[in-house]
Amino acid sequence: MRIVVTNCNTTQEMTEEIVRGARAAAGPGTTVTGLTPSWGPESAEGWLDSYLSAAAVIDLVRTYDSPYDAVVMAGFGEHGREGVRELVDVPVVDITEAAAHLACLLGRRYGVITTLERSCGQIEDSLELAGVGRNCAAVVGTGLGVLDLGDAARTEAAFLTAAERACAAGAEVLVLGCAGMTGLQRVVGEKLGLPVVDGVAAAVKLAESLVALGLTTSRAGSYAKPVPKRRMWGASPGRPPSP
Repeated sequence: MRIVVTNCNTTQEMTEEIVRGARAAAGPGTTVTGLTPSWGPESAEGWLDSYLSAAAVIDLVRTYDSPYDAVVMAGFGEHGREGVRELVDVPVVDITEAAAHLACLLGRRYGVITTLERSCGQIEDSLELAGVGRNCAAVVGTGLGVLDLGDAARTEAAFLTAAERACAAGAEVLVLGCAGMTGLQRVVGEKLGLPVVDGVAAAVKLAESLVALGLTTSRAGSYAKPVPKRRMWGASPGRPPSP
């Protein structure tokens, strides 16, 4: 089984970290390939970055020409998942909804711990659109930017502080609210005594399950293939024409 994991930003080091987490979760016989957009924001933090990221990731997927069986979109709360589902004929799993769906199997209400507070509303909207917003007790920011997550000790301390607020709001399960937090779930889970769900790992396991079951995106209605027409992509010379 071949899974491609798309980073939502142009930071290659973050792609490599995400891929490490994805490979750790993948079963035997599953290969994981990380893809980094060639343009877009270096970190996605806010509406503008998110819309740029969505277009860049869609462009990345449409021009990737190696075979694959599923796509994992590793941008927490970022836009684009619906567009990619229209575009490709394999399962597309977004880490935001994957983490939330698994969290709903582990407790009545879950909390999301993310980066900057400005991302909280966007994540709440993404969870509502995925149909799992009603089970979310709180989305809490750590105050750390995406590019600050490389400092493991600082990230852990900020996560634990934010987790207290989420638990006070009624969370029984916690979700890592950024792909850059991948790998943090074990240490904070032990300290908090709560299940902590990593969206990258959750998405990889769900993608494997969908492929194994022979299931993919429905074409009856919302995710029908895009209407054939001329589409002008603003990117670089030499890119293939639009599908």
